[in-house]
Amino acid sequence: MSAAPTDDRTPPAGTTGAWCRAAVRAFLARTFLLSDAEFPHDDDTSLMAANVIDSTGVLELILFLEQSFGVTVTDAEATPKNLDSVRRIVDFVLRRCGAGG
Repeated sequence: MSAAPTDDRTPPAGTTGAWCRAAVRAFLARTFLLSDAEFPHDDDTSLMAANVIDSTGVLELILFLEQSFGVTVTDAEATPKNLDSVRRIVDFVLRRCGAGG
């Protein structure tokens, strides 16, 4: 399997949870923390409560998910249940891609 991306390219076939997690964490650090360093929060931290993203940031996150993983995020799916932590984002993407962990 390929290493985690350093940009927002489409993932390889058979995307895994580890690859998706690395891509999401890199995106969050780069886009919202303006850093190339490791994303400092654990996978279960609420991104909204930790002030990592706000409502506008959620739109940026959705665009990233659609462009990077080819998943469509409907208005009904754009909820904290799916998008408020790294773990929830990865689980959502894997469900939409039909991939395993």
